[in-house]
Amino acid sequence: MLRLFFSHTLEAHALLREAVRLTWGWEELPRLEREERGKPWFPERPGYCFNLSHSGPYALCALGHAPVGADVEQVRPRRPFLPQRALSPEELRWFQVLGGRWEDFYTLWTMKEAKVKCLGSGLDRSPGEISVPLLAPGDTGTLEGLTFTSYAGPGWRAALCSPGG
Repeated sequence: MLRLFFSHTLEAHALLREAVRLTWGWEELPRLEREERGKPWFPERPGYCFNLSHSGPYALCALGHAPVGADVEQVRPRRPFLPQRALSPEELRWFQVLGGRWEDFYTLWTMKEAKVKCLGSGLDRSPGEISVPLLAPGDTGTLEGLTFTSYAGPGWRAALCSPGG
């Protein structure tokens, strides 16, 4: 079971409280801790996994019984050289063919963030070395034993990553 919650009005921890109440029936959040590389978890309930993200007014929360990574980003222009530094050559070509829009950059970036959050590795290498599938918003794909889903709305992009299918 994997559930995703999105909000443009709740902050991330309030969204987590509401998500676990609706999904698992918990009235209170268990104690939170962080793994060595920063991934949050519930030490008293290790079979219950979650991940949070927030950007600007947007918050995203993913829940499941296996590791999960989620990322949301408010679309905004960045420094022009960022795509060349953050994307692999194949991803950069895809991005440029689509017109080099920031929306398409964030589609890839949120999948990269979701992947490293799912794996619990953090950004332990150059973002260009973190492979993700080339997906349009709304699409799902697999790569390296992980399943990715890309999401989009006006002014935001998001992604979810989990093991398996």
